[in-house]
Amino acid sequence: MAGMARRNMGNVGMESDAYGNGGDGDPYGNGTYGNGPDGGAPSVRGHRHGSPRGRRTATATAAGVLAIAALAAGCGPQDPVADALKQPTAPAPATTATTAPAAPSPTEDGKADDTTPTPTPTPTEPPTAPPSASPTPAPRPSTASPQPEVLMRTGSEGPRVRELQARLRQIGHFGRNPTGYYGTVTAEAVRSFQVKRGTEGTGATDAATWQKLLTMTRTPTADELDPPTERPVAKPDERCLTGRVLCISKKSRTLAWMIDGRVVSAMDVRFGSEYTPTREGEFKVFWKSRDHVSTLYDTPMPYALFFSGGQAVHYSADFAANGYGGASHGCVNVRDRKKVAALFDQVKNGDKVVIYW
Repeated sequence: MAGMARRNMGNVGMESDAYGNGGDGDPYGNGTYGNGPDGGAPSVRGHRHGSPRGRRTATATAAGVLAIAALAAGCGPQDPVADALKQPTAPAPATTATTAPAAPSPTEDGKADDTTPTPTPTPTEPPTAPPSASPTPAPRPSTASPQPEVLMRTGSEGPRVRELQARLRQIGHFGRNPTGYYGTVTAEAVRSFQVKRGTEGTGATDAATWQKLLTMTRTPTADELDPPTERPVAKPDERCLTGRVLCISKKSRTLAWMIDGRVVSAMDVRFGSEYTPTREGEFKVFWKSRDHVSTLYDTPMPYALFFSGGQAVHYSADFAANGYGGASHGCVNVRDRKKVAALFDQVKNGDKVVIYW
């Protein structure tokens, strides 16, 4: 038995040599303690007959190796009874009246679990708008009087314009015979009347202007509305005393429509300038064109009665508007549209035209 024990103890010394490189042993089996070349734990290099001191050292070294292996593994077989005796008794946790609910566990998408009850928020009353200091007053209706309706303005024409001109002539604001056309001369006459009466001088005849003019004038007579001419008709040339003749005087600036020496109608006319003079002499009407437009000057020539080349007797809106301030390109202009329209219907091709001084 003693021999077996000695053999086992020698094996222990050999096993402990595997864990370190110790120094050389002495011839009696007493191990020499020393640090291994790598600075490891002291090791014992013993023979079969090691000393008790060497056996204790080998046992301690083996226990340390086992402890290090257990810590490196993190977990392993344990003795529950020994652990209970080694661990101090922890005080019991204090018991609280209420336990806070566990936090909801996240679902796969990182949101709270839908099965966790959500606390119902306490409803709050909507904010009450502060009362306004005072109600907004309703806008007051405009006190400005509406603009009067315009009845006639530049470009208007007809019997009412003729009456306007006749009434203005009665009180000295229109110095010509009525023509029925509302041109610049008529607009200036209306403006003069308005300014003298203390109203805005627009030159357009509105309802207020027309009403005031009616109260200051009388109804025009037929001769006032349709005078034969503005100027006295000149003594007719001898060539005008027989047949159907348009007898035209440059001196009096009138045209007399005569049949066998009798004046049927008369009207004011104007002629061409010194650069485009109206030809003088005896001619015949060779072409009538009611709605003619000049291809040379691109201007209207209504009720045209051609007598010499491109020269004709016709209505002129410019003459009606601006009077003798202008001139034609050689034609005989008539400013009374109503009269020249009647003349156009009466004159025939072949009727005589006489132009003289």
